Amino acid sequence: MARPINVIALDVEFNWKNISPHARPYLDAMLEMNKIEEPYYYEPDCKMTLLYFLSNAQGWRGEDARRIKKELNAMCKGHDTYGKN
Repeated sequence: MARPINVIALDVEFNWKNISPHARPYLDAMLEMNKIEEPYYYEPDCKMTLLYFLSNAQGWRGEDARRIKKELNAMCKGHDTYGKN
């Protein structure tokens, strides 16, 4: 079972000491999210926010970064925005 997105975001906050200002808005949004399937403002789900975070977190390195990015990528890969899963 996947961890809630807000718990993953707290994990990022704890482990990424100098969070990129480009990734920060997406991380802040993730703190308000629970499941990828839930709508987020005008988006049908949270997938795009997670993908934007991952795109802007490319400079984050290390074991924790690899672990968390892998978890978010798997979450995105396993979810189809248009409900085909």
